[in-house]
Formats: sequence, structure tokens, C-alpha cells
Amino acid sequence: MGPPGRDAWAQRLAAFRASPAALLDGPDGERVGRELLSDLRSEKLGEPTKASLLALSMEFAAQLWPDAAAAEAAAASLLDTLVLLPPRPSALRRPLLLAATAVLAAGGALGPTSGASARLLPLLLGLACGRDVGRSFGPASEQRALQAAACECLRELESCRPGLLGGALGPLRSLLGQGGPVQPLSLLLALALRHALAAGGGSGAGVRSLLAAGVSSGAGAWDWTLAPADAPLQPQAPCWPAAEGEQGPAEGEPSPEDTRELRATVAQLLDTSYLLTPAAQAQLLWLLGCGLRAQPPVLFKPQLVRLLGTAQLALLHSVLALKAAFGEALFTAQDEALLLRRLALAAQHPSLPQPTHLFYLHCILTFPENWPLGPEGEEAAPLLLGPQLGRSLMPSLLHEPMALLARLHLLCLRCAEEEEEEERGPAQSPRRYLEELLAGLRGRAALEGGPRALATLCFQASYLVASRLAGQPTVVTPLIHGLAQLYRARPALAPHFVDLLDQVGPELREPLREALRQEVVSQPVGSEALRWHLQVLAKVAEGDTQNVTLGFLHAAAAHCTDWGLQQALLRVCRVLLQSGGGAGLADLLQALARQLEDPDGRDHARLYYILLAHLSGHKLAMALGPSVAAPALASSLVAENQGFTATLMVQEALAPIQLSLGPPRAKGSLPVLQLQAEAQEPVYSLELRFHVDGQLYGRLGAVHVPCLAPGRPTHPLLLSLQPRCPAPARLEVQALYTTPAGLTCHARLPPLAVSFAHLFLPFPQAPKGAEADFFEELWDSCLPKGAESRVWCPLGPQSLEVLVARHLAPFVVVAQPPASYHIAVRLPPDSMLLLRLEAAGGAGVPVALRTDDWAVLPLAGDYLRGLAAC
Repeated sequence: MGPPGRDAWAQRLAAFRASPAALLDGPDGERVGRELLSDLRSEKLGEPTKASLLALSMEFAAQLWPDAAAAEAAAASLLDTLVLLPPRPSALRRPLLLAATAVLAAGGALGPTSGASARLLPLLLGLACGRDVGRSFGPASEQRALQAAACECLRELESCRPGLLGGALGPLRSLLGQGGPVQPLSLLLALALRHALAAGGGSGAGVRSLLAAGVSSGAGAWDWTLAPADAPLQPQAPCWPAAEGEQGPAEGEPSPEDTRELRATVAQLLDTSYLLTPAAQAQLLWLLGCGLRAQPPVLFKPQLVRLLGTAQLALLHSVLALKAAFGEALFTAQDEALLLRRLALAAQHPSLPQPTHLFYLHCILTFPENWPLGPEGEEAAPLLLGPQLGRSLMPSLLHEPMALLARLHLLCLRCAEEEEEEERGPAQSPRRYLEELLAGLRGRAALEGGPRALATLCFQASYLVASRLAGQPTVVTPLIHGLAQLYRARPALAPHFVDLLDQVGPELREPLREALRQEVVSQPVGSEALRWHLQVLAKVAEGDTQNVTLGFLHAAAAHCTDWGLQQALLRVCRVLLQSGGGAGLADLLQALARQLEDPDGRDHARLYYILLAHLSGHKLAMALGPSVAAPALASSLVAENQGFTATLMVQEALAPIQLSLGPPRAKGSLPVLQLQAEAQEPVYSLELRFHVDGQLYGRLGAVHVPCLAPGRPTHPLLLSLQPRCPAPARLEVQALYTTPAGLTCHARLPPLAVSFAHLFLPFPQAPKGAEADFFEELWDSCLPKGAESRVWCPLGPQSLEVLVARHLAPFVVVAQPPASYHIAVRLPPDSMLLLRLEAAGGAGVPVALRTDDWAVLPLAGDYLRGLAAC
């Protein structure tokens, strides 16, 4: 079958634009890109159809050729098609350049090893510079359009690989005064200059050599070292609040020649900026004013004089960006006042469309001032927005909703500063006007059967006021009172109140919850608004165990005759249950389990009562919490039970706890281990269980920790040992704990090694002056049933005195430092170890030892020989 014709391509293009994924995933998906490239050379298709194919390749380049190899081949094919065009005028040259650029950039094929890149980049630079690149590029009448297209393509590639054109700054700058297309050349040069300076640290050092470089036809124009493939894309649109933060620190000071050359280039670009379209002027001003650091403000003063009276929104946006970048260095107080007055007057111009009004109001709300009083980032009304201008921007019920909210935002900022403006009378107070406006909005929202948009606007305004003036009780209190009256007048607005409670801060949420609860429980239970009352009560009843609320629910139960009302009532009970409940709630659940008509409702009430009677408050709250793992089942009761299973069962988990041994200590006649516990995540109700295999130790008790959190060291945990013989042991450790999500988990911890020294206990202190006799009595009592030995104890780099003080100080009975020590150690359950350390040499000390248990000798010998390494 031959290639598709014009009609076939028209159908295929329509199908592709409707759903690219569907066509590419179909049986012909793999052939679309290949046939597109082939048909661009077909004589059967006219130029309009081929232009449509090229437009498709530019718009969906990443989908047609998704990998770098395919994009490389496609770009090479497009360049071949460009070269094969006849020398007569053609409408395909410009789209072919743009398509080849788009394919290389979108497919990630642009790079120093790409053959298509090596062909495309010199061609684009040659066209941009106005050089003769061959007879296949049409007559002279097309050259200006191709030059502009080449500049656009180079700007796209420079945006994808910042710093790519660092070596072409000189040729590009030389073109500005040669009659070429000013707009694409100016934007290209400004972008390349910005990226080259950013790659060099932003200081401008070395810029003179770049700007003075001549035209290069080889690879020297492309600096791939400044254009890494993973370089972040730089913003190219004005955004004045972040203009200063985007400028990086300078790494080196530029020379005077570099500074003069850079300023001359910036001045040259600014001098011709009036020839650009407003959008292009705005982008150029941002690139030069906010994108290049340390430019003198005097360069932009002529542009400021020209642009202060502009009616173009894009240029006004650039003026504000320059103001944010330079502040008082460029804008005098008179300039600032004039600009703010223009914004205020334009924001109320009757002939401007609504989006333009909103733009001017946004500019006022985010106006970059020369001398802001508050901290950076804090919202505040402009200082020069006096009472007269402020009154002209007051919101009114006649304004469109979005304009009303924007003006209300400004009014809130003025109310926040009202305490500092005592000279105005109460009739002129912005706060009084704010209260009247909110009352008017609530009055319109309270109209029965009124438009939903009026109610939405009322709650949007209430949220805006609450978020901006939360710390002012004189505003919040009337707002809460008014919202409670609105609910009383129109309970059908319950969903709006629930959403408002979810959004506002605690300053408004808690008092509004209490006000709404009082409104709900004061309403008659038999009204048609019962479902709205129950919906609000399910939101505001958390933690409420007052009898008046339970009484309302008791009375409402008799009127809940359908399934929807019963479920709404049970949702309120569930909320009360999650916060602990009480005796009154238990009575209510028992009554509901008997009198509800729907079996599902009765089962719910019965289950809630059982949980309330058998679970503690924390477990109860977690059992009733949402279960993300539970599937959607037909019975809501079964779905809840699956959530209970995950919450109430013990889960096996990896231990988030690290346990280590501290220095040993004694407690009565038993040795005690000091444990240090650290947690990687919060755990609650931690229980550590210990076990020793065999019969070496008696049963070990558990250690309990109420709460363990990361970065919060606990006091040492004490574990009493009950050795049946004086021998080291290996403790197996298990942890049982509760996670912040309420799950009970079990984990095994690494075992702990109890050494021979952990079992040492001191003898009772002998009477003063009788220490030597006491030791001799112990020494003689070991024989004949015990054992005696001599051991060489190496000292290492330390002295005998230091070794004894570090390891054996609590057990010294007789000391004659630094050469002689008599040491007595009790070993549980009823053994002892006696040591005589005398006549220490340079490398060690001989130790005479006796014990009443011969099995202790090898352990004591190993311990003494290892002291020097401790």
C-alpha cells in the first residue's frame, strides 16, 4: 500500500490531535513518525499539507520520537529535506528549521556527539548572522524571515542548554546595528548573555573577551562545558517577588574593561527595545534588569521615563519587576506615588474588562515598596495608599465576585493597620465598613432559594477575613456571631459551614464550632432541616459530652425514620465515640440499638456500644479511624470490621528502636543493667521483654517506657538480673509498642551481651581502720574449699592506679597507691572473687586471686588479661 494522500493525512492529523496516545498505541503507531518524514519529500502532497505535518512534528515531537536515537534520526531527515528544497521561494524552510530544533530539544538528542546538532547549529548561526549558507536556502526575499527563525531556534536551544551560545556573543552583538531583525536578535543576545554570566559566577568577569570574539564557523562557537545536559532551565518570565533571590553570589570581581563592555551591551539592547512588541519588551527588561546582577540603575532610567505612562499590561508588569529589583535606587518617592496612583485609578476604570481590573488589584496587593516597614514576605497595604485612594478601592456588593474579593483583601490589610491610624472617625473606619459589607453578604446568602453563587461568595469572603484578621477579636467575634445567625436563617448552607471549618485556623474554628453547636441543639428536632443539623453536629461535636447535645440526639432519634437520617445520627455518635464518649453516650447507643428500624443502623449502634464498653480511649479512637486498606464493600459494617482487624491485632515490624548497655550498677544483692534506648520514630507504650536461654539466669522482668521519641533521650532503663551462677550471658530482646497510627507492633531487637564485669557487686563497707583485717578474713575463708591462682595482668599504656580507678574502684578494700591494691568482689548468687595487685612493673602487674567457686577462675583470668584493651 502506498503512502497516505492528502485526505488520508487530514483524517490522520485530526485523529492524532484528538487523541495522540490512542493513535500511537494502535497498529499504525510505529509508522506515523516514519511516514511523516517520508511524505515531507513526496511530490504528491502540497506545501499546505506538508506545513500541517511540520506543525504536528513540532507540537508532538516527544510523542513521535520519544528517545534520543529516534530524535537524532528524525532531525537528520528534516535537515536533509531542508537541503533538498529547490532554490525558489518556499513556505517550508522556516517550519523545517523550527521542526528540526524542536525534535532535537524534545528528544534529548542535543549534544556534542550528535551529528544532527553539528549540522543544525552552524546552519542556524550562519542564518542568524546573515551569511550565505548555500543556494538551497531560497532567494534574498526569504532571508530576513529565515534570519528571524534562526534566532528563535537558537534561543530555544539556549534555553534547553544554558550557556551553549557563550562563544557566539560577539557575532550576535555585532548584528544589532546591521539592520537585522531587532526583536529576535535582542532576545537571543540577552538570554545568551545572562546564561554566560551565570555560568561564570554572575560577576561579569571575562565578559569583554566573549563580547569581542569574532565569528567562528567551527565548533568554537558552542561551549558545551557551560551547557551540561542536566542544567536546570532558567525562568524567562517576569516574577518580581523573587527577582532578587534568583541572583547568585559573584565569584570574582570584574575588571573595569569587563564592566564597561557589559554596560555598553546592556545599554545597546535597551536603546533599541522600543522597537520590540510589548511582550518582547517585557521579557527583555526582565532578562536585563532582574536576570543580570549588579547593573547600574541609571541604565534603566530612560526606559522608566518611557514606560511609566504605558497602558500595556505586560510593560507595567516589567516596571514593577524593575521596581522590585532596584527599589529606591531607580524609583524616587514621586515615581512610586505616581505608579501607585495609576494602579489605583486604573483598577476602578469602568471601561476596562474584568481580568484587567483584577490585574491592577493584584499589582496593588503585591506592590514592591521602596521602604517596606514589616518583615520580608509579610502582607501589608502600600504605605502610600492613603485614605482617599483607599476609599476609592473599597469593595461593594455591586462588584463582580472576583473583584469584590480582591478589594476585600486590600480592605483587610488596611484594617490590620487601623490601630495606627487614630485620626479617622468611627464612621470612616475600614473595620466598620468591613462589618457592614460582611453583613450585606450574609443577608444575600440567607435568602431562601437564592443563587448558590451568593452563598459561595459570602463564605469566600468570610474565609478571607478570618485568614487575614485572625488575631483581631474585634473582627472575629462579630464574624462568628454573624455566621451563627446565617446558619439559623438558612440551615441548608451546612456543607458550606463544614468546608469553612476545615479551612480556617484555630482562632476562628473553635469559637465557631461552639456557636454552631449551640445553634444546632437549640433548633426543633422535628423540622425538615434535621439532616443539615446532624451534618453540622458531626463536624462540631468532637470532644463534646454535654447533656444538652446528647438530649438533642435522643430527641432526634425518634424522627430519623429513613436510612439517610439514621446514618447521619450514627455519624454524630461515632464522632462522640472517637473522643471518649461517656455514660450518656452508652445509654444513647443502647436505645438506638433497640429502636432503629434499619438493621444496618442497629448493628452499627450495637457495635459502637460494645467498643465503648471494652476499649480504652486511645484504642477506641484508632479503631474508629479511617482504614485506607479496607476495600469498598456493600455493608459499611463489614468495611469497618476490616479496619478494626488491622488496628486491634499485633503486627510484626522492623524494630525502630536501638538498645545499648550502659555502665553496670548494683541494687541490693542483685546486679542491675543500665539500658539506653533510642528511637528512629515515635513509639508509645513500649514494653521490652528479655529472655536468656538455658538455666543460667532466673526469669527477667519486662521494662516499660510510656513514650520514646527521636532526639529525646530517656533516663537509663534498669533491668535487674537474677544469675543462678556467675557467668556471662546473651539476652534475647523483644519489643512490643504502639505506633502513632495506633497499631500495636512486635519487633525483635539485636541481642545484648552481659559480660562477666556486669555481675560484679561490692561487699558492705568495713569499719574504718579494719579494712585490712576484713580483707584477710575473706582471703582465708576461700580455702580449702575454693581455689587460688596467679595471673599476669598487662597494663598497656596506663598505670596501675589508672586501671584500678577505671575498672575496679567500687570494689577496692585496701589501697596503697600506686603499687598495691586489695580488691573484693561479690558474685551472685553467693560467690566471691578476691584480688591482690602488688609490685606493678612497667608492662603489667602480677595478680594473686582467690575464690570460693573454682568455676570463676577462668572467667576472672580472661577478664584481667583483657583490662588493658578496654
